[in-house]
Amino acid sequence: MAWEGAFGVAGKDVDNCVLSGAFVVYEIDNSKLDPQFVGYYFRNRSVWERIGSQSTGTNVRRKSLHPEQFEAESIPLPPLPEQRRIVARIESLAAKVDQIKQLRQAIRTDAQAMLRSAFQQAIEGAEYRPMAEVAPIVRRPVKIEPEGEYPELGVRSFGKGVFHKPMFLGAELDWQKLYRVHAGDLVISNIKAWEGAIAVANKDEHNRVGSHRYITCFPEKGITTAGFLCFYLLTDEGIEQVRAASPGSADRNRTLAMKRLEKIKVPIPNYDKQLRFNHLQAQVAAIHKAQLDNQIELDALLPAILDRAFKGEL
Repeated sequence: MAWEGAFGVAGKDVDNCVLSGAFVVYEIDNSKLDPQFVGYYFRNRSVWERIGSQSTGTNVRRKSLHPEQFEAESIPLPPLPEQRRIVARIESLAAKVDQIKQLRQAIRTDAQAMLRSAFQQAIEGAEYRPMAEVAPIVRRPVKIEPEGEYPELGVRSFGKGVFHKPMFLGAELDWQKLYRVHAGDLVISNIKAWEGAIAVANKDEHNRVGSHRYITCFPEKGITTAGFLCFYLLTDEGIEQVRAASPGSADRNRTLAMKRLEKIKVPIPNYDKQLRFNHLQAQVAAIHKAQLDNQIELDALLPAILDRAFKGEL
């Protein structure tokens, strides 16, 4: 696995552990080489890609780097004090990157806690009503044409939202049925609902299609909203109702039937309270999107630090 960066320095936590024959172990000469220095060196992508590219084999997952090839490589060997200075500099900068990541996580955690608190306040004293009354199931069958193009969607488990699947031609289908999804729908996977595959379709999902496995509910205007219902169904109380309505002997065979979904009771507070909560949800979503937008740059910081370190630029 050298071709994908499987290099590392063993720490005290793995002392006396055993390895399979697929691993090669080298003892570091501490009089010449600082273990942390060499550990960081092999975390440098340009290094492990160069060395790992010499791996051979016809099956990608079985490609191997021969010890002779590895041993023919040379590494920079500054004096030990310089190695330790570089390690200290790397760790100082890496600690700052970790602080940024911890701060981002704290912001997300606080935002979710704020939403949960706001939601509990919103539903205090609210009447619970069946889904059939406030967000009836809406099925919009799609007439499949062999030459037609159909942009598909799916719903991730654990409340992680909607994702887009590649477009396909009608001729690629055999027995499957498709249903149209509209913006504002509450979209539920009937086989993954029990593990939180529940989401709201927005304008980017309008007119996409889902298989028969996806149930769409459209909230009654002036009574409730998809965002409010989705949040409730993903709370501990809500998901317990969903699980109770999804019987099955095995996790992957737990199916939410439409009749049982319609009977699930959800809190319906004043509509204006729901809209205010939706506004809070939108603000939290904007924070999350802003973090995602610069995640690539954040992930690139440590590799950039390592690259500069071994170019002598730190």
